[in-house]
Amino acid sequence: MSTIQVLLVDDQQIVRQGLATILKYAPGIKVVGEAGDGEEAIDLAQELAPHVVLMDLKMPRLGGIPATRKIRATQPDTHVIILTTYDADDMVFEGIKAGAQGYLLKDASSETLVEAIRGVMQGESRIDPSVARAVLDEFQRLSVEPAAAPSSKLPGTAGVADAAVVEPLTPREEEVLLLLVEGLSNKEIGARLHLTEGTIKNYVSAIIAKLQANDRTHAVVTALRRGLVEL
Repeated sequence: MSTIQVLLVDDQQIVRQGLATILKYAPGIKVVGEAGDGEEAIDLAQELAPHVVLMDLKMPRLGGIPATRKIRATQPDTHVIILTTYDADDMVFEGIKAGAQGYLLKDASSETLVEAIRGVMQGESRIDPSVARAVLDEFQRLSVEPAAAPSSKLPGTAGVADAAVVEPLTPREEEVLLLLVEGLSNKEIGARLHLTEGTIKNYVSAIIAKLQANDRTHAVVTALRRGLVEL
């Protein structure tokens, strides 16, 4: 993979400097620009076409949520990770709805931040564990739909499965899916199941394909909607 180009967006210069210092020592990652508010972020994103934007929420002129929505609408290949001090449920969900593929709090470790940046480039979604449950609860509430046809359960899963699943998940894939629902990264799932990160990535790809999902977040929502897993 080529160098991951990152745009930093935060109204506090000291925060941007700190992030830039952290990422300076992360192999394969380069900070290509900094913005102090959402309007500037939109302009720089169009000019620089970064791979990843680290986006604050509360900023002057334009906040992080509308800026995220605009960037994702005009530059769908640019990934946005919200990095904020706010863990309020409404802020979290609005950020995800705006198109952010990650939501981290500013007390996250340097390792977690770097892993999140690399992860979104591989189709992963990284949500801080302290807010993951709120996001999944809301997705479940919005995704509940009455079953349209008779269905069958997958072994080891709860609720009603959807007949649209072309191929059933294997027992190991079901284990991985349950950990995806918990918001764990591939590395964390691998540690939990004593498997390599590459092996987990293969399982996640298989799950996404079988559930006819677009990415891992969509796979979790689909699994919740079809009753393949429960929170």
